[in-house]
Amino acid sequence: MSTIHFVGGEKGGVGKSVVSRLLSQYCLDNKMMYAGLDADQSHSTLSRFYPEYTQAIDLDHFESADRIMELAIEQDVQVVVDLPAQSERFLNRWMEENGVAEMCEEMNVRCVYWYIIDDGMDSAGLLKGFLQRHGGSMPCVVVKNMGRGLDFGPADQSIAQVQLPPGSELNILTLPVLHTATMRKIDELNFSFWGAEHFADASQPHLTLMERQRTRVWVKKAFAEFDQVLAYSAAAAPAPVEPAPAPVASAPTPVAPAPQAPMAQTQMPLTNTRAAYVGVSYEAGAKASPSDTETTDEPKSLYPFM
Repeated sequence: MSTIHFVGGEKGGVGKSVVSRLLSQYCLDNKMMYAGLDADQSHSTLSRFYPEYTQAIDLDHFESADRIMELAIEQDVQVVVDLPAQSERFLNRWMEENGVAEMCEEMNVRCVYWYIIDDGMDSAGLLKGFLQRHGGSMPCVVVKNMGRGLDFGPADQSIAQVQLPPGSELNILTLPVLHTATMRKIDELNFSFWGAEHFADASQPHLTLMERQRTRVWVKKAFAEFDQVLAYSAAAAPAPVEPAPAPVASAPTPVAPAPQAPMAQTQMPLTNTRAAYVGVSYEAGAKASPSDTETTDEPKSLYPFM
């Protein structure tokens, strides 16, 4: 089953792009079919950090927004759509005028809206309005970003005041905070979160040992939160095909074993250069020795845009 993950929230600066990056990395790490769509023209975050898997779209134009459904229907894939602030009206218009909800039900496509909030009163008010309008029509995930505040009491009150119809699906997650200087360095080096954890070439810019460890712990905590919503998708990812066992000989004449079936998923070998870890084009320098990097087996999506 394909799933479309709309990552949004009407307020700007609450961490929508960080959640989009984490969702993308979650899909890659769990070997899911993944495609990213950048609807935030001002930041183009997914295009920056995951360019080989990302296309840009414009919600103002139906022909561009249509790509969301086209990707989800072509094959089973996790489509992550990074939405800009104040985009709800554009998304609503596209969905309503094209019968997207009905089409998703007919084509067995799941839609999930990730609503990112900080601890402000304005964020809580916007969340309440969103849940009243959409909480009963699609699964919603409210993400409390601890990097944007610590007291989410107003948001909790807003959620409690919304009367959702029976059968509605609402999840509430908490995104832990990553050390500010470490996050800033990851962004400055244009690392994916996988690259931030693993790239350690002494001849090129990279995170320190403890910065990599902080990132690793933070990503692990975030993924544990995501498991509440995404575990079903990881379980549905195609499993590698086991090699066919050799048949048991029933006669003195030896019987050749059956050839091994090809693996359903493959990993592309990567060079030990910084270009393999960053999300933007980078002229690869001298290759690092194997000891310079912790690993070179970066998770690769099965659905890249090349």
